[in-house]
Amino acid sequence: MRVSIFGVGYVGAVSGACLSELGHEVIGVDTDAQKVAAINAGVSPIVEAGVEERIAAARQAGRLSATGDAEEAVLGSDVSMISVGTPSAANGSTSYTALDGVVADIGRTLRKKNTPHAVILRSTVLPGTTEARIAPALSEASGRAIGETLSLSMNPEFLREGNAVRDFYKPPFTVVGSLSEAGYETGEALYEKLEAPFVRTECALAESIKYLSNVYHAVKITFANEFGALLKAKGLDARQALELFCRDDQLNISSAYLRPGFAFGGSCLPKELRATAGLAKALDLDLPMIGNVLASNAAHIERAFEIIAAGGRRKVALFGLAFKPGTDDLRESPFVALAERLIGRGFELTIYDRCLELGRLVGTNRDFIEREIPHLDRLLAVDPAQALEGAEVVVVGHVDEAAKQAILSQWGAHGGAVTLVDLQGIEAFRELPGADYQGICW
Repeated sequence: MRVSIFGVGYVGAVSGACLSELGHEVIGVDTDAQKVAAINAGVSPIVEAGVEERIAAARQAGRLSATGDAEEAVLGSDVSMISVGTPSAANGSTSYTALDGVVADIGRTLRKKNTPHAVILRSTVLPGTTEARIAPALSEASGRAIGETLSLSMNPEFLREGNAVRDFYKPPFTVVGSLSEAGYETGEALYEKLEAPFVRTECALAESIKYLSNVYHAVKITFANEFGALLKAKGLDARQALELFCRDDQLNISSAYLRPGFAFGGSCLPKELRATAGLAKALDLDLPMIGNVLASNAAHIERAFEIIAAGGRRKVALFGLAFKPGTDDLRESPFVALAERLIGRGFELTIYDRCLELGRLVGTNRDFIEREIPHLDRLLAVDPAQALEGAEVVVVGHVDEAAKQAILSQWGAHGGAVTLVDLQGIEAFRELPGADYQGICW
């Protein structure tokens, strides 16, 4: 393929070098004359292992060149990849100045071109930018609608400095979000020699994966460093502790818990977080991330309440009160906190949890619920049908199959007048016809 790459900084230079090696004909485009001259001299404009020799080889083979002329590049290519920077503005927001300029240049040039053209956005942009900002600007500048003769897709990069060439050739997946079939086909052709799953998705999701990945990496580093400081203060080598921690690939280093849903609770996590924060305070250590996890959890419970309360004060049926299904442990359950919030704001509430029998609660578990919801016995339903009777809002904390079927049956009879707030993520509820359906994170 003939590819023009706008912006030959870090991402653009690596992409250009590797795409050329894959056999594509690449034209680098940049406003920096020194970068253009470097590539045309067979020299890398960046310092990155494996890039310079690939640029030199591609120049010698006639598959790579560079120019400062955007029109020349667009007219001489079938695909334009945009990899210009999107730095932080003074107020912390993302600056799209360079990106907007490139989109306008490409669009204006396309008015002089009759053949199909594909535009691939490689720059990091916030979710929604491709469809809401780039697509209309590109269409207006080019005089073409996004479709068969002009495709627009989002293809985030995951290139780590120092390992970029390896990351390019061995990615965990290739993600492309597109506004048309042509955009997906262009991506598949561009990367067909890479042995990695090709994932088709919508543009906003493709954009979000980059932020999700980088923010999570930052969270992991911060977590390790905060605990590292805490353990050092106790005379321990945090490297040894984290090495052992990482051996657990069932929970610690795995996909476990990385599913959006409701808040955490139970007798362990809140207690250990408080103890860790207390120890840090005693050691005069500032651990901002760990110290604010409980506050973030409480904010998530408040988000659920706001969704329920948005329609006014109505009768609510809450399914699930224990902190997770299959147990009667109510200690620090987020569903208990949610129930307290609803009761305190004057909502009529009925609760069903198949594992919950007040007569069998003992010890700290019983003490906790008697302190938090003293008259719980008046709120408990004996079965799902009783809980649903007269309910105007159904809140799904966690349900078993019988409760799920009861809700589905009830919806068939009265669904139009009922709001369903799903904190568990059950697809069958989302697909209910005519549903006033609200998910906590979806």
